[in-house]
Amino acid sequence: MHIFSYQPPSIPWLDIRHVDKDIIVINKPSGLLSNPGRAPETHDCAISRVIERYSDAILVHRLDCDTSGILIFARNKKAESLLKTQFQNREAKKVYIAEVAGHVSPLSGQIDLALGPIADNPPFQQVSAQGKVAITDYQVLKHRDNSTLIELCPHTGRTHQLRVHMLALGHPILGDTFYADTAAINASPRLKLHAKSLSITHPYKLTQLTFVSPEHF
Repeated sequence: MHIFSYQPPSIPWLDIRHVDKDIIVINKPSGLLSNPGRAPETHDCAISRVIERYSDAILVHRLDCDTSGILIFARNKKAESLLKTQFQNREAKKVYIAEVAGHVSPLSGQIDLALGPIADNPPFQQVSAQGKVAITDYQVLKHRDNSTLIELCPHTGRTHQLRVHMLALGHPILGDTFYADTAAINASPRLKLHAKSLSITHPYKLTQLTFVSPEHF
């Protein structure tokens, strides 16, 4: 059983990257939930912090608590609907950067492994023939001494998809306290997974927008 100890970072409190009358974009730090859980201590999260400044903010999608990076919110119901449709139809393009254990080879490829929940141990996921389709493209950026910096582009948005896909390749993400072995966990004080960019069609202007936040690992 994974023990969840929630200590959200306070600096920066809110890293806003874009605001207009329809959308808000932030750079979420690692360790901050996207939305609150049932426990009172989880009420401090990305959406609650954004609402403190913009009371009309609506959560459109989520990043895992330990994943940092670009997170977008709508500011009205029509924008919410149009953005959620882009995510559901796989029209929103997401690029993640991860640092994983070992040297990944070949240098690029596609991971097509269906994922499903471990029934008696939520929220853990596993590769499962009876699971839902999960597809991730990858491109090695750099081999380091005992690790690989890698770009991950998911076509689907399954729970813990990138973590489990990299684990299935034998290269767990550094700092992943859910799936990595002790050596990979101890290699980093945080999960080395960052949502570097998100490309969407603006819900009203209908222009293509890409929001970028470089990784710092």
